Amino acid sequence: MSKIWAFIGGGAMAGAIIGGAKANGVIAPQDIYVSDHKEKRCQELKDLYDINAMVGSEGFISKADYVVLAIKPQVADKAINEIKGKLKTGAVVISIVAGLTIDSIQQLLPEQSVVRVMPNTPLSVGEGMSAYALSPEVADEAADDVKKLFEACGKAVEVKEYMLDAVTGLSGSGPAYGFLVIDALSDGGVAAGLPRQTATLLAAQTILGAAKMVLETGKHPDMLRDQVTSPAGTTIAGVRVMEQQGVRGAMIDAVIAAADRSKELGKK
Repeated sequence: MSKIWAFIGGGAMAGAIIGGAKANGVIAPQDIYVSDHKEKRCQELKDLYDINAMVGSEGFISKADYVVLAIKPQVADKAINEIKGKLKTGAVVISIVAGLTIDSIQQLLPEQSVVRVMPNTPLSVGEGMSAYALSPEVADEAADDVKKLFEACGKAVEVKEYMLDAVTGLSGSGPAYGFLVIDALSDGGVAAGLPRQTATLLAAQTILGAAKMVLETGKHPDMLRDQVTSPAGTTIAGVRVMEQQGVRGAMIDAVIAAADRSKELGKK
């Protein structure tokens, strides 16, 4: 992509996206510009990724082909108003701001097409899951560029905007559920006699491997589970306890609760 990418906000998520894009050759470093309010952070980004980073976007915002809003929700309106009227015709706005709808962005930037993205924190290790929704004006080429950007840091899928609350409840909040499961499995290993470091390694790699099997085989998780669940064996004994304790129901309820909370936040 020989286009200019401008990031408004240089926090951890922006850094993860930039790192993935650079590592995979999706965007050349000289085509990446970042505006952050902290000079120290700007210097860190320059040193890490050899990109352009500065306090304030005045020097580059008017030439950007893509503008990524990587800011906190409470400062979104202020940040958008600061770039209002400065974007060139055809520039695409990409928002990773939680709860900020396409319509609310276009009310402030009526001339721009908008992509709304819900990424998650494993972007920072190249295993993120991002879902994105497009405003009707987004051209096919721009949609492809956005997909390539987020696939450089993991996987990306297009959804309808109304689905993004559910996405937030599942993959947006999901890493926390995964960490909780890994921690609990590690505790189980310690209770069964393993050293903590070994138990955590076993738990984390086991969950990673199980996830990879689902993605690479395309088989339903139930089918894969059956392959390791022998009659009267150790696995079914453990699964029986999880079912008795309502682990499956708790996970379903957690996703629904997080999705409902996302809807509430989006109304504020």
